[in-house]
Amino acid sequence: MARRRTQHTSIISLNTGCGARATNHPYPVRTPVLALDFGALSVLITTSASDVVTDADVEFARQLAREAWLFARSVERSFHGPANGKGVAA
Repeated sequence: MARRRTQHTSIISLNTGCGARATNHPYPVRTPVLALDFGALSVLITTSASDVVTDADVEFARQLAREAWLFARSVERSFHGPANGKGVAA
């Protein structure tokens, strides 16, 4: 599924750190919700409709999972430091 490239008009940067988390919320009677929490700010990712999952929804979920996995690998590869968890970028 190809997406049109558009020029960004604004960018929001959300930094991870203490309190940042990602949580999947599956529901029995509606589609799931992915919550990304950054302290006082939450971003909810849902499907295009609450009662139907489309091919585009599945493709986006797979793309999101793939890119999140690649992000995690990059962060892990860049991290090194003492056992106290306060590493530095390589």
